[in-house]
Amino acid sequence: MDSEIDVDNSPAYRVYKSGRIERLSGETFKPPSLTPENGVVSKDTVYSPEHNLSVRIFLPEKASATGEKLPLLVYFHGGGFVIETAFSPTYHAFLTSTVAAADCLAISVDYRRAPEFSIPIPYEDSWDALKWVLSHASGAGPEQWINKHADFGKLFLAGDSAGGNICHHLATRAKREGIDSLISGVVLIHPYFWGKTPVDEFETRDETKRRGIEARWRVASPNSEDGVDDPLFNVVGSETVDLSGLGCGRVLVVVAGYDTFARQGLGYAAKLEKSGWEGEVEVMEIKDEGHVHHMKSPDTDNASKVVNKVAEFIKK
Repeated sequence: MDSEIDVDNSPAYRVYKSGRIERLSGETFKPPSLTPENGVVSKDTVYSPEHNLSVRIFLPEKASATGEKLPLLVYFHGGGFVIETAFSPTYHAFLTSTVAAADCLAISVDYRRAPEFSIPIPYEDSWDALKWVLSHASGAGPEQWINKHADFGKLFLAGDSAGGNICHHLATRAKREGIDSLISGVVLIHPYFWGKTPVDEFETRDETKRRGIEARWRVASPNSEDGVDDPLFNVVGSETVDLSGLGCGRVLVVVAGYDTFARQGLGYAAKLEKSGWEGEVEVMEIKDEGHVHHMKSPDTDNASKVVNKVAEFIKK
């Protein structure tokens, strides 16, 4: 019988030893809307016909009348590479609020998820989405909202949790491939980094928690020979990972004090400052909150602080 559980990450998902996954959250589809929500309209469009992958685009309604150019935010959702989508109510609400606060054009990227499509596929899909976005830089891309309203002199990448991890690797690849000059800044919210060895004396030593994170990484990346020390995951603690080649001029790292990954986020900012990278790094810490609190409780003051900080970073 298909009932023996291999990884139980409730209330997010369960993976059975047969390989079947049961996603318990993040699967609800929130439709886009051309009726303004908080002054923002949205629509979906396909960026990868080959894999049937889409993005959701968010635009301040007032811009549709004026035709003004706006900063461009490309956003990558979290969920441990396993749950959530660009179309879930959680991300729809967050991007709507962020666009309203930042007065920007936002593109929320959907990518294929593990375990059906294990790492590196989520990274490759995200890179394809970024290239599709950049195909509009001349004003002759396939999506008119982007052609008409995107200011490619103010392009930002952002993501939370696994999406923050993706953003780091996209910015690094952008540098390698010579397109880093197109990226103004990167926002990492509660970034999903980890390693076998704690990064400092404050990171949890709780073996149950650490084994749980290792199990969840195996779900996302079953072929990682180094487990959580895979350089895709162990960005902060690995001596082989050089941050000096990050392809952007500014970085904002947002952490939450009760988040198990908080020390990784703070360590990332510290490592970046020491790396020889010539950009500007900024850290925002909300001490009395947990991982992706702003998504779980979007109506709180602390959630508003995150939205407003991201907006401030984009407007700067």
